[in-house]
Amino acid sequence: MSEGLYIPDELALNSRLVERLVEEGKIRNKVLIHKCLLRDLEEKLANGDDAGINALISLRAICERMDVELEFVGRDDFEGDVRSALRELASSMGGTIVTSDPIMAKVCEAMGINVLYAAPKGLIEIDKLFTDGVMSLHLKEGVNPRVKRGKPGNWYFEEISSVPMSREKLELIIAQLMEQVYAEYGRESFLEVNKRGATILQLRDYRVVITRPPFSDGLEVTIVKPIVHKSLEDYNLPDVLLNRLVERAEGILIAGPPGMGKTTFAQALAEHYRNLRRVVKTIESPRDLQLPSDVTQYSKSAAKEGELYDVLLLSRPDYTVFDEMRGPEDFEIFIDLRLAGIGMVGVIHATTPIDAIQRIANRVEIGVLPSIIDTVIFMDHGEVSKIYVLEMVVKVPMGLKKADLSRPTVLVRNFLSGEVEYELYVFGERTFIVPVEGGVRSEEGRVGSLVSSVLGKHVRGYDFRLEGNVLRVRIPPEYMKVYVKRCQRRLFRLCRELNLDLEVTSKSE
Repeated sequence: MSEGLYIPDELALNSRLVERLVEEGKIRNKVLIHKCLLRDLEEKLANGDDAGINALISLRAICERMDVELEFVGRDDFEGDVRSALRELASSMGGTIVTSDPIMAKVCEAMGINVLYAAPKGLIEIDKLFTDGVMSLHLKEGVNPRVKRGKPGNWYFEEISSVPMSREKLELIIAQLMEQVYAEYGRESFLEVNKRGATILQLRDYRVVITRPPFSDGLEVTIVKPIVHKSLEDYNLPDVLLNRLVERAEGILIAGPPGMGKTTFAQALAEHYRNLRRVVKTIESPRDLQLPSDVTQYSKSAAKEGELYDVLLLSRPDYTVFDEMRGPEDFEIFIDLRLAGIGMVGVIHATTPIDAIQRIANRVEIGVLPSIIDTVIFMDHGEVSKIYVLEMVVKVPMGLKKADLSRPTVLVRNFLSGEVEYELYVFGERTFIVPVEGGVRSEEGRVGSLVSSVLGKHVRGYDFRLEGNVLRVRIPPEYMKVYVKRCQRRLFRLCRELNLDLEVTSKSE
């Protein structure tokens, strides 16, 4: 039986650990509550989180019943965090820190401070819960525990207990998860984010997201595990797309709604590039892609402003996978690295492929858009649903009729069918995105798409006009040799099929 001065931290209070130790007679004599901890609990109460204050009220009642003295000590204006204040108090008074926090216990041990560390065991066995297609586990105070069962795009919620989760049990579960992470700390288990209202852990294959009031309306723990690990071959992609991904595509967007398999595909693509002996790195927040150890994974949340750009530019990867792009800074990094010549694969939430393209188009001059994005892959229910490629031509866009309104236009082409489905162009100060439907396209638009299919891969900056039955094409002088060598015969054949005469001139003429 231990006697002395006991100083609980917030986790020991909220999880009711210190109460249990007092009731069991393992803590006697005196419990000290630092005033800066009381100040912290008061601030949380003002923000709607009363768990800590309620735990303190309960502890006082138990201490009175067990004849254990409870005293408030220290200064509430201590400069520094609460943990430091508790350790300083324990060190100066020869007290014992009571905690379930493995970090606190390790630091106390290093400082030579007495610590009573109680790590909860057996409250949750993750590996046994994640069976039979369980995608995620959802725990929240006052709510029955639930799991999401199924697969991307086809899942349902299922209650696994009729007993609502208590705050105390959730705190103990968090303490157990923290202890497991630090017991296995390394590449596969680590603390990704640790902020006042949010904590993100990676425990082997499991991503653990913890939110607390006032950030959330209650303590919540979400545990997610990827249930599908695919290689690129498992998607049964056409050879023509595989060849493009390997040989030509360097600005790739993987788009789709949440839970549709975007990250799984990005992981498969990263592994494919790595197997081709390309240097691959990732930007993630959190780092939850399951990749070989020779693929370096960078944490966006741990990097300072501009740091990721500098590191990636100097380390010169062949491809960088950015999972997931959300805010303006993410798009700026993607755009800057792509324009610097680094192959980029970006994962982005979007309900349609054109929405994903528009989020980039709104941030750059339309003329450089195809240099940033050349391939868009849209995911739906875990499979590749659509593939688009972007090309730049000079033409009269859809919706405009006068020949003198020709301008740089980005064609968004369905990669497999070859049909142009959207056009992007600037008119005035606005960027327009116009859907091109096969049944209502103008003759010039139809011919322009066919001309682009011949010239687009080899010649840049060309323009054309359809005047009656004459197709007039103007090509920059520096591309004339390329045109004659690679495109001339095909373009003549195309015009014969369309019953058109062809006139090709240099733009300098």
